[in-house]
Amino acid sequence: MKKSTMSIALAAALLSISAVQASEFSGGWIGAKAGSNRSDVAGVPAFGAKSADTYGFEAGYNWDMGGFLLGVDGFADFNQKATHVTVPAGTVNYGSDVYGVDVKLGLPSGNWLPYAKVGYGSARLTGAGVGSGSDAHLGLGVEYKFASQWSVAAEYTTISDKFNNKTQKLNNDNFTIGINYYFDSPAPVAAAAVVAPVVTRQVVAPAAPVVEAPKESYRTIFTDKPVTIEGTNFATNSAKLKPGADKQLAEVVDFADKNQSSGLAVTGHTDNRGSKKLNQKLSEKRAESVKAYLVKKGVAADRISTKGESFDRPVADNKTSAGRAKNRRVEITSVVREESKVRVNN
Repeated sequence: MKKSTMSIALAAALLSISAVQASEFSGGWIGAKAGSNRSDVAGVPAFGAKSADTYGFEAGYNWDMGGFLLGVDGFADFNQKATHVTVPAGTVNYGSDVYGVDVKLGLPSGNWLPYAKVGYGSARLTGAGVGSGSDAHLGLGVEYKFASQWSVAAEYTTISDKFNNKTQKLNNDNFTIGINYYFDSPAPVAAAAVVAPVVTRQVVAPAAPVVEAPKESYRTIFTDKPVTIEGTNFATNSAKLKPGADKQLAEVVDFADKNQSSGLAVTGHTDNRGSKKLNQKLSEKRAESVKAYLVKKGVAADRISTKGESFDRPVADNKTSAGRAKNRRVEITSVVREESKVRVNN
């Protein structure tokens, strides 16, 4: 693909970006890739176009811009040496190494991320080739998130570096498949505690023995107050507590400490991706994960019950990443009983 054609494709990709759902690709990542390299030195018959194996490494950071993704990454490509046929008869064996930095613009759609890259790279001939230079580095690719912290990516990149006083030009085209590891996903917005409506039940205590004709008597009232607290949220396909869980669950620990007679019912929930069977198991694991945390913080294990409800009780729209993040949650419920005496007239 010529550089002019590549530039048009990049421009079209960037102009097509519109406000859609939030990205699941934000955060720091590192990856490795392998594939095929096609290289030649323009104007030098002995260095004609030839294919060879290539491998490389990348690392970067992505930011969710509320509709599209902006990222920056550094890369190193090692294009293996190949025998190029000379004119007249003869052979020359050379390869190239390319290093550089790119800016990435992507349009996330669920677990898919089509993207365009533009940056600056430096190439160096290896083997029988001699020379090095630097120029624009361009690329197009698509990435798929198959787990909460893992993705695969297919990518095409190109660079044309001029060297030897800009009298020769090395053309490098790479087609690669890579695997990337994300160190973490974006932390969800912390959920506030929600106090359910108060349910009052009155119990009339037995009247005290009459010594003298009383003018007043007392009635004992017990008030049950159900309390629901959203404990924490989780990444896709994960029961591991996310960063920030300490702050959210500290409220639950404090509640349990102040209400020693109250039990805690921990319920796990998921978003609607995947089968019902797998999500049921995942919701149970999330509830158990929160219970283990509370026990570690001093709450007695026999005060805590757990269960999972799969994706049966969403609190947000499962059609968006932001909604699914809210649905990947654990709720803790309890009942506080308050006792009070009220004076009544006969």
